[in-house]
Amino acid sequence: MPTFFIIDGVKIELYYKDHNPPHFHAIYAEYEILVDIKNIKNYQR
Repeated sequence: MPTFFIIDGVKIELYYKDHNPPHFHAIYAEYEILVDIKNIKNYQR
């Protein structure tokens, strides 16, 4: 998994050819959210 940043223990990951809409993953311990880049909406996983 390509980690681009780690900020206060939160990993920011982007995946090549991941599904639409364009988004990034923010992961902290067992929690993960998807953040829609275009609309800045959060989708919990």
